[in-house]
Amino acid sequence: MEKPGIRVLGVAESFSPVQRFSTLAGVVMRSDRVIDGFAIGKASVGGDDASRSIAKLFRSLRRNDVNAIMISGAILSLYNIVDVDGLSRKVRLPVVCLTYKETAGIEDAIRRHFTSPEAKLASYRALGERLRVKLRSGRIVFARGSGISAAETKALVDLFTLQGSIPEPVRVARMLARSVAPRRSSRLG
Repeated sequence: MEKPGIRVLGVAESFSPVQRFSTLAGVVMRSDRVIDGFAIGKASVGGDDASRSIAKLFRSLRRNDVNAIMISGAILSLYNIVDVDGLSRKVRLPVVCLTYKETAGIEDAIRRHFTSPEAKLASYRALGERLRVKLRSGRIVFARGSGISAAETKALVDLFTLQGSIPEPVRVARMLARSVAPRRSSRLG
């Protein structure tokens, strides 16, 4: 993480609860904030394919110069939970999932949303605790990472955060996802 010219794949999504699939967007950004590539994918709303979908998005780029993946959230598309460790192993890169608010957790929401919540609850619990990271901007973010130390996580997020709390690769990916997501509200995917 200390080498010059680090490239990060920022991943974010856009979805509507009434759609079957969310739109994933990935933006490759260099540490000098130059956008160096992008990809579009999808994940099931309420499904279990977040990790596979992000790995597929990454592979579609056909890049071997990306140094880490930074994801806006570890829980996408209505409880589609990222297996952070599994994704890191699959893509052979450090993975950092970021959230921006302190919460009590979502176990009760999972129980309300699913008739058989056991597998979702196990996936959620496997995420472990979030790391509280104070950025040089003074803002706090919460990170779950794999293949990366706490100090490297802070350095990486700081490196890519110009202001506020959202790192630029994730911020741009979020804008891209919103701009290409289907605007209709049907469950057709």
